[in-house]
Amino acid sequence: MKIESVGILINLRPLNERDSIAYVFTRDNGILSGLMRGAQIAKKNKPLIGQVGQVAWNARLDSQLGVFHWEAEKNIVAQLMLNPTCLACMNSVFELLLSLLPERQDYADLYDKTLRCLEMLGGDAHATYLQWEVDLLRELGYALDLSHCSGCGGVHNLHFLSPRTGRAVCDVCAAPYIDKLYKLPINLAVTYMFLDSVCAQQGVRMPLMRKMLKF
Repeated sequence: MKIESVGILINLRPLNERDSIAYVFTRDNGILSGLMRGAQIAKKNKPLIGQVGQVAWNARLDSQLGVFHWEAEKNIVAQLMLNPTCLACMNSVFELLLSLLPERQDYADLYDKTLRCLEMLGGDAHATYLQWEVDLLRELGYALDLSHCSGCGGVHNLHFLSPRTGRAVCDVCAAPYIDKLYKLPINLAVTYMFLDSVCAQQGVRMPLMRKMLKF
């Protein structure tokens, strides 16, 4: 079996003195994991987390750990390495993808938005990263809707958000349930609570880098 695509190298874990287990977020096949031979000792074309490149994944059987052929084209996060906030955002992006996305499922739209997020983090890191988490939640089934009240349909005084539906709630409809609703506007505390719910549903822990992310 062979899979070819373009992707972002989001994780490298040493396997032995020479090789690593790599995780690549691809545009056409989502998360792929496999062996990257010589990644530990490479001097030329050394694989680095944050690189974007062409990837080929090969395995004799679909259930086997495949082997990567990786050709990096650019490192889009090199400019982020000296900025602690941007670096923390990048690490959180990669850990959330690795924790919450199933392997070998198409997430082309999220891939494009992830690429755009990483390219724009050097600007307004807070707004860029927050929008990416909203996009991730949409892909995971939590499409946050702030256009009108989920109770009465009104479009004014939308100051609350339902944790069950992800839809806005106006002040009047929120009054009986105010202690059970999230307050708007959306911020990292709100998206964290939704992500924590997703993690609980999937039986995984909230990634450490997301727990530590603060602005």
